Amino acid sequence: MGRRTPLPPKEKQQRYRARLRRLGLRPVQIWVPDTNAPAFKAECRRQVRLLNATADERDALDFIQNAADWSSE
Repeated sequence: MGRRTPLPPKEKQQRYRARLRRLGLRPVQIWVPDTNAPAFKAECRRQVRLLNATADERDALDFIQNAADWSSE
């Protein structure tokens, strides 16, 4: 048995994508917020302060907090 030389990364990627396309798939690029960005964190804090300042939202926030807390199980 002879050894095959490894494909260059570019060709390997092209073959991989071609195989997926033959399976009826297509690539999709999704951009999401960078949760590590200082601006993102600042906006989260701003929105939480607004919610905390509204008495009507307190019940909803408490519910979310309790639903997210799985440590007691």
